[in-house]
Amino acid sequence: MVAVSDKHPDGALTKALGHTFSTPELLTEALTHRSAAAAGKYSHGYERLEFLGDRVLGLVVADLLLEAYPEEPEGNLARRFTRLVRAETLEQVARSIKLGEYLIFSSTDMPTNDRATGAIHGDACEAVIGALYLDGGLDAARQFIVAQWKPLFDALGGAMRDAKTGLQEWAQARKLGLPEYNEVERSGPDHEPVFTIEVRVGNETPVRASGESKRIAEQRAAESMLAQINND
Repeated sequence: MVAVSDKHPDGALTKALGHTFSTPELLTEALTHRSAAAAGKYSHGYERLEFLGDRVLGLVVADLLLEAYPEEPEGNLARRFTRLVRAETLEQVARSIKLGEYLIFSSTDMPTNDRATGAIHGDACEAVIGALYLDGGLDAARQFIVAQWKPLFDALGGAMRDAKTGLQEWAQARKLGLPEYNEVERSGPDHEPVFTIEVRVGNETPVRASGESKRIAEQRAAESMLAQINND
Protein backbone atom coordinates (compact mmCIF):
# COMPACT_ATOMS: atom_id res chain seq x y z
CA MET A 1 0.00 0.00 0.00
CA VAL A 2 1.29 3.46 -0.84
CA ALA A 3 0.47 7.00 0.10
CA VAL A 4 -1.17 9.13 -2.58
CA SER A 5 0.84 8.43 -5.76
CA ASP A 6 4.47 7.61 -5.04
CA LYS A 7 4.04 4.28 -6.86
CA HIS A 8 2.06 3.28 -9.94
CA PRO A 9 0.97 -0.06 -11.38
CA ASP A 10 3.91 -1.78 -13.06
CA GLY A 11 4.53 -4.67 -15.39
CA ALA A 12 4.14 -7.27 -12.66
CA LEU A 13 0.57 -6.21 -11.94
CA THR A 14 -0.26 -5.91 -15.63
CA LYS A 15 1.03 -9.44 -16.15
CA ALA A 16 -1.03 -10.73 -13.23
CA LEU A 17 -4.13 -9.08 -14.69
CA GLY A 18 -3.41 -10.44 -18.16
CA HIS A 19 -4.32 -7.11 -19.74
CA THR A 20 -2.56 -3.92 -20.81
CA PHE A 21 -4.87 -0.96 -20.25
CA SER A 22 -5.55 1.38 -23.14
CA THR A 23 -6.97 3.77 -20.52
CA PRO A 24 -4.56 3.43 -17.58
CA GLU A 25 -6.62 5.91 -15.56
CA LEU A 26 -9.22 3.18 -15.09
CA LEU A 27 -6.72 0.97 -13.30
CA THR A 28 -5.52 3.89 -11.20
CA GLU A 29 -9.10 4.60 -10.17
CA ALA A 30 -9.60 0.94 -9.27
CA LEU A 31 -6.62 1.13 -6.92
CA THR A 32 -7.54 4.45 -5.28
CA HIS A 33 -9.02 4.43 -1.78
CA ARG A 34 -11.62 7.07 -0.99
CA SER A 35 -9.13 8.75 1.34
CA ALA A 36 -6.86 9.65 -1.58
CA ALA A 37 -9.84 10.82 -3.63
CA ALA A 38 -10.99 13.00 -0.74
CA ALA A 39 -7.51 14.49 -0.52
CA GLY A 40 -8.10 15.90 -3.99
CA LYS A 41 -5.53 13.90 -5.92
CA TYR A 42 -8.09 11.80 -7.82
CA SER A 43 -11.69 12.43 -8.85
CA HIS A 44 -13.02 9.06 -7.67
CA GLY A 45 -12.15 6.26 -5.31
CA TYR A 46 -12.69 2.67 -6.35
CA GLU A 47 -16.29 2.32 -5.08
CA ARG A 48 -17.98 2.92 -8.46
CA LEU A 49 -15.79 0.34 -10.18
CA GLU A 50 -16.27 -2.02 -7.25
CA PHE A 51 -20.03 -1.80 -7.81
CA LEU A 52 -19.57 -2.78 -11.46
CA GLY A 53 -16.94 -5.44 -10.77
CA ASP A 54 -19.21 -7.18 -8.28
CA ARG A 55 -21.82 -7.68 -11.01
CA VAL A 56 -19.28 -8.77 -13.61
CA LEU A 57 -17.72 -11.29 -11.23
CA GLY A 58 -21.13 -12.69 -10.37
CA LEU A 59 -22.06 -13.12 -14.03
CA VAL A 60 -18.81 -14.83 -14.99
CA VAL A 61 -18.73 -17.13 -11.95
CA ALA A 62 -22.37 -18.15 -12.49
CA ASP A 63 -21.61 -18.93 -16.14
CA LEU A 64 -18.51 -20.94 -15.21
CA LEU A 65 -20.46 -22.91 -12.61
CA LEU A 66 -23.13 -23.87 -15.12
CA GLU A 67 -20.40 -25.02 -17.46
CA ALA A 68 -18.42 -26.91 -14.81
CA TYR A 69 -21.38 -28.62 -13.10
CA PRO A 70 -23.99 -29.35 -15.80
CA GLU A 71 -25.89 -31.82 -13.59
CA GLU A 72 -25.92 -29.85 -10.32
CA PRO A 73 -29.24 -28.57 -8.94
CA GLU A 74 -29.67 -24.86 -8.32
CA GLY A 75 -29.18 -25.15 -4.56
CA ASN A 76 -25.73 -26.69 -4.90
CA LEU A 77 -24.76 -24.15 -7.54
CA ALA A 78 -25.85 -21.34 -5.22
CA ARG A 79 -23.68 -22.65 -2.39
CA ARG A 80 -20.68 -22.95 -4.67
CA PHE A 81 -21.36 -19.45 -6.01
CA THR A 82 -21.42 -17.99 -2.49
CA ARG A 83 -18.05 -19.50 -1.67
CA LEU A 84 -16.48 -18.19 -4.87
CA VAL A 85 -17.64 -14.57 -4.62
CA ARG A 86 -17.49 -14.01 -0.85
CA ALA A 87 -15.20 -11.40 0.69
CA GLU A 88 -12.64 -13.95 1.88
CA THR A 89 -12.19 -15.30 -1.65
CA LEU A 90 -11.75 -11.84 -3.13
CA GLU A 91 -9.21 -11.05 -0.45
CA GLN A 92 -7.35 -14.27 -1.21
CA VAL A 93 -7.17 -13.43 -4.93
CA ALA A 94 -6.07 -9.86 -4.19
CA ARG A 95 -3.24 -11.08 -2.00
CA SER A 96 -2.16 -13.70 -4.52
CA ILE A 97 -1.52 -10.98 -7.12
CA LYS A 98 -0.06 -8.63 -4.48
CA LEU A 99 -2.71 -6.02 -5.20
CA GLY A 100 -2.13 -4.39 -1.83
CA GLU A 101 1.26 -3.14 -2.97
CA TYR A 102 -0.45 -0.84 -5.47
CA LEU A 103 -3.37 0.53 -3.46
CA ILE A 104 -3.33 4.32 -3.15
CA PHE A 105 -4.22 5.98 0.15
CA SER A 106 -3.90 9.43 1.62
CA SER A 107 -0.81 9.67 3.78
CA THR A 108 -2.98 9.98 6.91
CA ASP A 109 -5.50 7.20 6.35
CA MET A 110 -3.55 3.97 5.90
CA PRO A 111 -5.40 0.98 7.43
CA THR A 112 -3.65 -0.62 10.40
CA ASN A 113 -5.71 -3.67 11.33
CA ASP A 114 -6.04 -6.94 9.47
CA ARG A 115 -9.82 -6.96 9.04
CA ALA A 116 -9.88 -3.46 7.56
CA THR A 117 -6.97 -4.23 5.25
CA GLY A 118 -8.52 -7.50 4.11
CA ALA A 119 -11.85 -5.86 3.30
CA ILE A 120 -10.10 -3.13 1.30
CA HIS A 121 -8.12 -5.72 -0.67
CA GLY A 122 -11.33 -7.55 -1.58
CA ASP A 123 -13.14 -4.36 -2.56
CA ALA A 124 -10.23 -3.25 -4.74
CA CYS A 125 -10.15 -6.66 -6.42
CA GLU A 126 -13.76 -6.17 -7.49
CA ALA A 127 -12.91 -2.66 -8.67
CA VAL A 128 -10.08 -4.02 -10.82
CA ILE A 129 -12.51 -6.47 -12.42
CA GLY A 130 -14.78 -3.52 -13.18
CA ALA A 131 -11.86 -1.63 -14.72
CA LEU A 132 -10.92 -4.65 -16.84
CA TYR A 133 -14.49 -4.84 -18.10
CA LEU A 134 -14.65 -1.15 -19.06
CA ASP A 135 -11.24 -1.18 -20.74
CA GLY A 136 -11.24 -4.55 -22.46
CA GLY A 137 -14.82 -5.77 -22.38
CA LEU A 138 -16.17 -8.96 -20.87
CA ASP A 139 -13.41 -11.04 -22.47
CA ALA A 140 -10.69 -9.21 -20.51
CA ALA A 141 -12.56 -9.52 -17.24
CA ARG A 142 -13.42 -13.17 -17.88
CA GLN A 143 -9.81 -14.01 -18.74
CA PHE A 144 -8.62 -12.64 -15.40
CA ILE A 145 -11.40 -14.35 -13.44
CA VAL A 146 -10.80 -17.71 -15.11
CA ALA A 147 -7.06 -17.51 -14.42
CA GLN A 148 -7.40 -16.50 -10.77
CA TRP A 149 -10.51 -18.47 -9.81
CA LYS A 150 -9.67 -21.80 -11.50
CA PRO A 151 -7.64 -23.07 -8.50
CA LEU A 152 -10.58 -22.11 -6.29
CA PHE A 153 -12.97 -24.08 -8.52
CA ASP A 154 -10.65 -27.06 -8.30
CA ALA A 155 -10.45 -26.75 -4.52
CA LEU A 156 -14.23 -26.80 -4.18
CA GLY A 157 -14.45 -30.43 -5.22
CA GLY A 158 -17.50 -31.85 -3.52
CA ALA A 159 -17.50 -29.34 -0.66
CA MET A 160 -20.88 -27.67 -0.51
CA ARG A 161 -20.56 -25.70 2.71
CA ASP A 162 -18.31 -23.07 4.20
CA ALA A 163 -15.73 -25.03 6.24
CA LYS A 164 -16.28 -23.04 9.43
CA THR A 165 -20.03 -23.50 9.13
CA GLY A 166 -19.58 -27.21 8.48
CA LEU A 167 -17.36 -27.64 11.52
CA GLN A 168 -19.74 -25.66 13.70
CA GLU A 169 -22.68 -27.79 12.58
CA TRP A 170 -20.68 -30.98 13.25
CA ALA A 171 -19.81 -29.80 16.76
CA GLN A 172 -23.31 -28.63 17.60
CA ALA A 173 -24.84 -31.91 16.43
CA ARG A 174 -22.66 -33.63 19.04
CA LYS A 175 -23.29 -30.98 21.72
CA LEU A 176 -19.60 -30.09 21.86
CA GLY A 177 -20.01 -26.33 21.89
CA LEU A 178 -18.58 -23.94 19.33
CA PRO A 179 -15.10 -24.51 17.83
CA GLU A 180 -12.47 -22.20 19.33
CA TYR A 181 -10.09 -20.32 17.04
CA ASN A 182 -6.93 -18.77 18.46
CA GLU A 183 -4.11 -16.90 16.78
CA VAL A 184 -0.85 -18.62 17.73
CA GLU A 185 1.61 -16.84 15.46
CA ARG A 186 1.97 -13.86 13.14
CA SER A 187 4.91 -13.55 10.78
CA GLY A 188 5.98 -11.67 7.69
CA PRO A 189 6.11 -7.91 7.00
CA ASP A 190 3.23 -5.62 7.98
CA HIS A 191 2.00 -5.28 4.40
CA GLU A 192 2.00 -9.06 3.84
CA PRO A 193 1.39 -10.74 7.20
CA VAL A 194 0.91 -14.47 7.62
CA PHE A 195 -1.37 -15.63 10.43
CA THR A 196 -1.34 -19.06 12.05
CA ILE A 197 -4.61 -20.08 13.67
CA GLU A 198 -5.29 -23.09 15.91
CA VAL A 199 -8.78 -24.56 16.12
CA ARG A 200 -10.00 -26.73 18.99
CA VAL A 201 -13.26 -28.64 19.24
CA GLY A 202 -14.29 -31.32 21.72
CA ASN A 203 -11.58 -33.90 22.32
CA GLU A 204 -10.19 -33.68 18.82
CA THR A 205 -6.47 -33.02 18.40
CA PRO A 206 -6.03 -29.27 17.79
CA VAL A 207 -5.25 -28.31 14.19
CA ARG A 208 -3.26 -25.34 12.91
CA ALA A 209 -3.30 -23.59 9.54
CA SER A 210 -1.83 -20.40 8.10
CA GLY A 211 -3.17 -17.74 5.77
CA GLU A 212 -2.76 -14.19 4.52
CA SER A 213 -5.49 -13.05 6.92
CA LYS A 214 -7.08 -14.38 10.08
CA ARG A 215 -10.27 -15.21 8.20
CA ILE A 216 -8.44 -17.25 5.57
CA ALA A 217 -6.37 -19.03 8.21
CA GLU A 218 -9.51 -19.88 10.19
CA GLN A 219 -11.16 -21.32 7.08
CA ARG A 220 -8.12 -23.45 6.33
CA ALA A 221 -7.91 -24.62 9.93
CA ALA A 222 -11.59 -25.61 9.83
CA GLU A 223 -11.04 -27.48 6.56
CA SER A 224 -8.09 -29.35 8.08
CA MET A 225 -10.08 -30.20 11.20
CA LEU A 226 -12.95 -31.57 9.10
CA ALA A 227 -10.47 -33.64 7.09
CA GLN A 228 -8.99 -35.00 10.33
CA ILE A 229 -12.45 -35.88 11.64
CA ASN A 230 -13.36 -37.63 8.38
CA ASN A 231 -10.11 -39.60 8.39
CA ASP A 232 -10.74 -40.72 11.97
